[in-house]
Formats: sequence, structure tokens, C-alpha cells
Amino acid sequence: MRKDVEKAMSKYEKEEMNLINKSEMARRLGCNRRTVEKYITEKRNPPIKKEREKVKTILDVYKGIIKEKVDKHGATAMAVYKFIEKKGYKGKYCTVANYIRVHKTEEQKKATIRFETTPGLQAQVDWKESIKMINRRGEKLEVNIFLMVLGYSRLKYVKLTADRSQGTLLSCMTSGLRYYGGVPHEMLFDNMSTVVDRARTTFSQVILNERFKHFAEDAGFEVIACRAYRPQTKGKVEALAALVSRLKVYNEEFDTFEELEKITEEFMEDINSEVSQATGEIPRERFKKEQEYLRPLPFINVLTSYLSHHKEYKVTSESMINYKGRKYSVPIYYIGKSVTVTEENGEIIIYFDNVEISRFCLSEKKFNYKREHVREILASDAMKHKDMDEIDEFIRNNLSLMDNYFLE
Repeated sequence: MRKDVEKAMSKYEKEEMNLINKSEMARRLGCNRRTVEKYITEKRNPPIKKEREKVKTILDVYKGIIKEKVDKHGATAMAVYKFIEKKGYKGKYCTVANYIRVHKTEEQKKATIRFETTPGLQAQVDWKESIKMINRRGEKLEVNIFLMVLGYSRLKYVKLTADRSQGTLLSCMTSGLRYYGGVPHEMLFDNMSTVVDRARTTFSQVILNERFKHFAEDAGFEVIACRAYRPQTKGKVEALAALVSRLKVYNEEFDTFEELEKITEEFMEDINSEVSQATGEIPRERFKKEQEYLRPLPFINVLTSYLSHHKEYKVTSESMINYKGRKYSVPIYYIGKSVTVTEENGEIIIYFDNVEISRFCLSEKKFNYKREHVREILASDAMKHKDMDEIDEFIRNNLSLMDNYFLE
């Protein structure tokens, strides 16, 4: 191959080839005239490159089955291997496992391209779960943080909760939408059971919980559930979860759940007034542009109709309920049953089937007992062979003297 001739020919367009004096070109390049003609012909009619034929492997005929079983039904590599082995596959397990690993990696890469949502298009929702906080008395509270963030402005709504039930989720979302003063066109969730019907959902098809689906329709947003292999799509809300870790500095700086709620609200206002690393702007300022693109809020009674006015609490084996990080006793008959609680004028009232079964003043103590409940609890188990006088003496000498207990 004469590189010098090829380079010389590359300077000319196809249309200029007919104007070349082949003999003169051959003389200048020191080659035969036919050599010049050869390169001119190739320039006019470049050879068509044949695509290299893919060599079929022993796995090729089964790849469609493998993808379906993994993507649609979440089957493991071993389960797939055993399945196709019965259909005639003669290869090794490691070949199947490596193919599935590469397939999942490629699926994940499809979701890693960062994208910015347009104003008003999307919000993302998640929980920061089971955060352990310690109050000034050294008592541990397990709390959760509800997170909602608008995709364009990064304006965040943050709410402290005692649980992650569907009623709490809907309550937080209603409050969040009111905080924004509008509704984004779509909202992104992960595979949380309060949103997705896990029993009916497959890798390729997400089935929404009926109650949540109706809530979304009435609120006016489309539900987007994270697809299989797509954890990266929750990037904005995951960044918010990292910000929530800043709450840890408030350990031993509060007394009650209510004080921690106020700290969380102040924290939310702080992060909405700081420059976002993602946008380089302050969320509250950027929100001024986004707000006009949000859909209008529905009548608030449409959303509040989904909220339980009396939240349910399950009675533990200790014959107590957990309410805002504190425990309150009920008669042992209700162990394992669900009760409801209302809070009025500094008191909590506990009901079963709309009948009041216990009542307490809101307390800062970790454990709160009625004396008659303690008697029942001890007589049914730890002190079942003792008479009531002995049990009362035990209560006087022990429980009533402990710092963490309140006995009424």
C-alpha cells in the first residue's frame, strides 16, 4: 500500500477525480500510472466493509428466556440455570451467572445519565427510616423523617414522624403539597409497600396500592415508581437524606418529641435558604420560577378525606402502646389488638372500638402506667403466684421509685 499516494488522493473530492492528470500525478509521486488509477477508483467507489458475523454461543438461544425470568419475575441465576437446563442447555452455571451480571450492569448504566427536570414536572418522595435520637435525659427515641423535594428548584419539605404507615404518608404528602402551594405533574417513589402492591408487582410491571392510586388521582399527579435496577433515579431525594444526617447534632439538645418536631421544621427552613450544590442557587429563590408551573391544589377536603382522624396503634406484649416516643399502658385484654388515640387538652385518650379504655396526661417519662394495669401485667406473668398485697408492695418498692416510670 502506497500511503503517500493514498494521502495525495485524499485531498480531492469525488467530483475532482476526473480532472486529475494521472500521468503527471504518477510522475510527481514516483509511481506507475495504473497505481494512481487504482487509488482514484477506490476513492470513487470505496469498498463496502462486511460486518463481522457474530459467532453464536451455546447461550444465545436461551437469552430471551433468561431476560424474561430475571427482569419480569426476579429469578436468581441458579433458578434460571436449572430452568434452562431442563430445556436443553448444556453449558455451565457460571456462563449463565456472568451473563445475568453483565445484563444487570448494562440496565443500571441506562439510568445513570443525570437529567434535570423542567419546572413543575417532578417531585421525589422517600423516608429516612428509624433514626435514633437521644434527649437531654439520655432517653432514646426512634423517629422517621419524611422527605419530599421538587426536582427543578430543590425546595424540600421535611417532616418528623413516629411511623411510616400509609395514613402518615398521605398526611405528610398533603402537608407537603400545601407547603408548595401546588402539585407537580408527577411524583417519584421507590418500592414502598404503602404505594406499591408488592404482592402483584413484577420487575416489568408495577401495580399501585388502590387507596394510594385514588389519592394520586384526586391530588392530580402521576405516580412514577422506580424500576428494577434503577436506584440512581432517586438521586435528588438521596442527597436530601444525606442532609438529614445533620440533625444528629441535636442529640441531647431536646426533651420531647414535640421539641424535636420544631427543630426539624427549623432545619427545613435552613436548608431551603442555603445554596444548593446541584443548582448553585437557593431553593427558595429558584422556587419562585417553579411555582407558576405547578398544578393548582385540589380542594383540601378532597385530600383530607383520605386521612384517618383516629390513628391506629397496636398494643405490644407489654400491654402498652408507643405514642410519640413514649409508652402508655392499657388493660392486658387488649394485647395484640389495634387501638386508636386522640390528643386533647394535654391528654391522650385511648379507644378500642370507639370505647375509651385508658387516658393519660401527656408525659415526658418513657414508661407511663396505670396502677391497675401494672397489677394485671404482674399478676398474669412475672408474679402470677403472688397475692395482690405482695404485688402492691412490689410496685411501691420498685416501679414508683424508678426515674423512667410514671405511675398513676
